[in-house]
Order: sequence, then structure tokens, then C-alpha cells
Amino acid sequence: MGAAMFPSAAALSSAGRDRNCRPSGTMALTPVLRRLHGRRVVLASASPRRRDILGYTGLRFEVVPSLFPETLDHATFATPHAYARENARRKALEVALRLREKDQRTPDVVIGADTVVAVSGLILEKPRDKEDAMRMLRRLSGRQHSVITAVAIVLFPPVTTPGDGDPRDPGAPPPDPEVTSFHEETLVTFSPLTDELLHDYVDSGEPMDKAGGYALQALGAMLVERAEGDFLGAAGFPLNRFCRELQGLLGAATSDL
Repeated sequence: MGAAMFPSAAALSSAGRDRNCRPSGTMALTPVLRRLHGRRVVLASASPRRRDILGYTGLRFEVVPSLFPETLDHATFATPHAYARENARRKALEVALRLREKDQRTPDVVIGADTVVAVSGLILEKPRDKEDAMRMLRRLSGRQHSVITAVAIVLFPPVTTPGDGDPRDPGAPPPDPEVTSFHEETLVTFSPLTDELLHDYVDSGEPMDKAGGYALQALGAMLVERAEGDFLGAAGFPLNRFCRELQGLLGAATSDL
């Protein structure tokens, strides 16, 4: 699969870096997203790629980066995708519960995500420095690996009138949110790569905030021989699966959210 198969940063651009995100000239292309109109939707991520992908749909949402420290021990999880799903769940819950305590208006939907690269069962996250990035990329050279993006969706129950279970009623306990998660896995194969090419790529600076030390949707595409699976998932947010999962969660009760 060539690099042209992956959306560029420009193709996934949003209206800007504001906390409230909606790109100009776009519209929500799926009914489930249109049903969220007027609801408070929060993306619990500082990732510009996730913001751009979600924003491209026209959905209005806020960006509130999670403060979850991401210090979970890889060894305590049976699989890389279980690790990624727990990270996504904790990121989303941290923002959801923080906003419920801080703001007068509880969010309706909070979305968290986590992306990891795994090769032979070893989880590769963001490199610590250039040397770490080189080690990661050498490990991936000429091999197939998995790019796993997990997404967690936190839904708060509908707010009722004060005195009848409304979380804003001082006498009522706050509602417990519903949390669901899923993951998408993309299989990516790198060409055999020379150290000269890898040094040039690392010196570009792109690997430093990317899981596995590369960006499939940007310069890192030149390292890729082929990829199988959800390319937006590999870029950081599996939009198609997200819409399908959200439809299943909201269903006929969407109007009551």
C-alpha cells in the first residue's frame, strides 16, 4: 500500500486549535453524529491527529486533554490491546469525572483514546529520545507489526429535573457514567530500512511524539511497504468503528441523551 492511501495532515485539518472544535465547510456525515447536536461532547486527548479526524465530521466538541499519567505496567496485561483499552478508559474517565466536579454542566459524552505499536508482543509507545526512536525503528525495519488504537466512550445518564435524581440536586448522588471501549488493529509492514534513512527521519522530529516512533499519515509513510486494516485507526482514531459503536450505544434512546 503506497503513501497516497493515507490522509495527509492537510486533508484532516480542522478549523484551528481552539478548545471548541468544528472545521468550517464541513457537515456531520452520519446520523448518529447529527443526533449529538447541542450535547456537550469532549475529546479527552491532546493529539492533533485525533482532533482533526473527529473534527472532519463536523461534530462540535471540546478538547480537554487527560491528566492520567499513563504509568500502567505492560506486564500486567495479557495483550497489547487490553493495555491500550485500559489506558483509553482511564483517560476518558479522568476527564469525565474531573469535568463533572469542576463544571456546572456535566458532559454528555467523553471520548478517550490510546495508540500503541506492538511487535512480537512487545509494546512500543512514544520514544524517550532520539536514541530510543532509532532503536524502535530498527526493530520495526523489514518486519510486520501491529498499530492498535483503543477508544473509550463515557456516557453520562440524562439529566432529570432538580429533586428527581438530578446530579445538580445537592441531595442526590451524582450519576455513574457508562463506559464502553473497543480497539482496531492495523497490520503494517516496513521495508528494510538503512540507518541513513532512519537518522534522517528521526532528525525530522516527527517520531518524538508518536507511538512506535513514526507517523503513518505523514513522513513515516515512506517507511511503509504495506498496511492492512483501518488507516484512520493507525493514524490515531478509527472513525468508522467509532460511529458504529456510538450508534449501538445510543440507538433509539439517542433523543433522551
